[in-house]
Amino acid sequence: MVNQRTLKRSFSLSGKGLHTGLNIHITFNPAPENHGYKIRRTDIPGQPVIDALAENVTATQRGTVLSANGVQVSTVEHALAALYACEIDNCLIDIDAPEVPIMDGSAMAFVSKIKETGVQFQNAPRKYITFKRKRIKVVDKATGSSMLLLPDDSFSIQSHISFDSALLRRQDASLNDLSEFTRDFASARTFVFVREIEPLLQNNLVKGGDLDNAIVIYDKPIEQEKYDHLADLMGVRRKDANKLGYIMNKPLLYPNEPARHKLLDIIGDIALVGHFIKGKIIANCPGHRINNMFARAIREAMVESKPRATVKMLAETAHTGQQYYWKHG
Repeated sequence: MVNQRTLKRSFSLSGKGLHTGLNIHITFNPAPENHGYKIRRTDIPGQPVIDALAENVTATQRGTVLSANGVQVSTVEHALAALYACEIDNCLIDIDAPEVPIMDGSAMAFVSKIKETGVQFQNAPRKYITFKRKRIKVVDKATGSSMLLLPDDSFSIQSHISFDSALLRRQDASLNDLSEFTRDFASARTFVFVREIEPLLQNNLVKGGDLDNAIVIYDKPIEQEKYDHLADLMGVRRKDANKLGYIMNKPLLYPNEPARHKLLDIIGDIALVGHFIKGKIIANCPGHRINNMFARAIREAMVESKPRATVKMLAETAHTGQQYYWKHG
């Protein structure tokens, strides 16, 4: 039997919001048994709390946004990935802004503080989610992305990404156990294509983005004047528009760092299931939208497993692979 865990004590971090550009303070606190992950907005009267659960996700463009009680918190995935991968069951996160700070674009700052702070074992047993006799699969027909959960006695992920880019076509990443996360995935940074930046800015996003908190991929040439304009908007040094490549300040940590970061995001979004999972995840072109669809499907399957529940979900039989809508009640 594995018991639940929380932090030994509180710890705090400060950093810039990727989308808001705000200077943000975030504190991770110990929490009681069966508490799960919750986020408290300390900057709002009454300090409303949001349960970090898949059904509270209200947006998935360039990050996962949680909303409840009339407030929201965005870009939660890296902090939640750190908690989940470090096997913290219960944590109350205090934050004084509508966004989790981006730090260096990875989960390493959060993981490092968790490791430094230490873990407190609790008395209640951990509840694992596992499905012994069926697969759970979701497909986003608009993008072709898919997520599949196969029955297994342990947790693992195989992730495959693909882009229409000479610099980033197909990459793969695999995690065989959560113990690999700190060494192989926590430091993998989020990434963006230069051609995406202006539309994101027009949508009031990435106002805090720079060459120190993301992998920036310049793969399709644009006019020098436009390139300079983007540099000025982002507050970074101008570069030669004829030189394609990865243009962030810190070079790639791994040849497949983007794929590793997408796997990191999967863990952060799967943390919104609310329990640890036993099963093998196979992800094809994952992103926050399909990740959330997947987490919601798993939570529906959890409800279905309760007596007298009635749930409709898209599933696959483990032995035939036949796709069908399944109703139980």
